[in-house]
Amino acid sequence: MIDVHCHFEQRDYDADRYDVIEKCKKELKAVITCCAHPKDFDLTMQMVEKYRGFIFATVGIHPEYIKEISEQEKDEFLDLIKANKEKIVAIGECGLDFAWIKEPEWREKQKQQFIEFIHFADDLKKPLVVHSRDAYEEVVKILEQEDAKQVLLHLFGDNKLVKKIIDNRWYVSIGPIVLRSKKHYQITRDMPIELLLTETDAPWNAPQIFLEGKKVRNDSTSIKTVVERMTEIKKLSFEDVDKITTNNTVKFFNLV
Repeated sequence: MIDVHCHFEQRDYDADRYDVIEKCKKELKAVITCCAHPKDFDLTMQMVEKYRGFIFATVGIHPEYIKEISEQEKDEFLDLIKANKEKIVAIGECGLDFAWIKEPEWREKQKQQFIEFIHFADDLKKPLVVHSRDAYEEVVKILEQEDAKQVLLHLFGDNKLVKKIIDNRWYVSIGPIVLRSKKHYQITRDMPIELLLTETDAPWNAPQIFLEGKKVRNDSTSIKTVVERMTEIKKLSFEDVDKITTNNTVKFFNLV
């Protein structure tokens, strides 16, 4: 099992970060942590170095930060990413977030930055990890418009767009929300398993939130719950879902 999207940089782990990682090492093949803000970059690189071959990193700017990171800071961060590209397996998360950002002018800035990140990933020959909350159609439109190829749609939530995703041979990562959400159930059901990956989005989205309404911290070991739910939906064995999604992940991110 591999968790393709979590955030071990978050303050939620400050008290026991490395204990959590050691726990995850006992159950998972690898974890891909997502550095979504420049301030987290150094910590991300420390984890990659300390747990080489187990912790991998994607790096980008989450679209919710569009108002707080200046053009200069963004450009400096892109230079930093480029200088460390050998330690990074993908660019992102980046994309659009219309849940956090409501103003039309800032949504336009999100779009401009998203396009820049698509080209940046292409220049570095890295896959792209895309955030699309409440902006699914706009994200797909931009990805098609910019002819993006190596795309992972993290927690994509619009089942009406599945055909377009399949036609473009993009990937979708399934998280614990599939335990409750009909749309995520339908996406898991309708996507070919060869285009599915597994994620937790930890420290958020713990299975207990969806099953029991309990607010608890998530970690990558809950990926087992995701795989179990996928076995029910895809009518496959746990071993088959694990093997296929793990192979998909190794192939997509070129993990070595």
